[in-house]
Amino acid sequence: MRRVVTVLSAALAAILALSLSAGTAEATPPGIPSASTAASRLAALTVAVESHASTYNRDLFPHWITVLGACNTREQVLKRDGTNVVVNSSCAATSGRWFSPYDGATWSAASDVDIDHMVPLAEAWRSGAWAWTTAKRQSFANSLNDGQLWAVTDNVNQSKGDQDPSTWKPSVASFRCTYARAWIGVKSNWGLSLQSAEKSALQSMLAAC
Repeated sequence: MRRVVTVLSAALAAILALSLSAGTAEATPPGIPSASTAASRLAALTVAVESHASTYNRDLFPHWITVLGACNTREQVLKRDGTNVVVNSSCAATSGRWFSPYDGATWSAASDVDIDHMVPLAEAWRSGAWAWTTAKRQSFANSLNDGQLWAVTDNVNQSKGDQDPSTWKPSVASFRCTYARAWIGVKSNWGLSLQSAEKSALQSMLAAC
């Protein structure tokens, strides 16, 4: 009888552990290359000095746009990356839990969560998006098919601003490999250039994958 109780206790403990880990599981956007693929793509990216910084305007990247039913891009990412997310008829999240991989925090209010552009819009502009059409910039700013959009702690997103990996990295060191892979994937997918210091920083993060 004791053996049965012990086995049942162990099983219940395992189930509980899985339930707890599921509640804080890191949601990962699609299309992030492996470390080896990211390294190959990084080597193929054009290294160039940034330009057109003075002409950047956030309005040149229209977002958030309606993408599915009543949901705009922000709302769709909140549903994708959250746990037990409940939305109202307008697709606004009324409850749920969101784990921010940049800093390891978990939030239960959507108002505490920002949707971060992995490659910031101003960074993209300086790296070649200045030459794009507005339609292409809109697609970039609302891209759900790669590692461009992440649900993260709002003030962490604000501290990141428009910085690249040479001047800003996630405080959670274990996430930096994913961060570098996603950054490289986005720049490669969209044909954006990068700076020498940015490339070196990405190489260092990939080396730790």
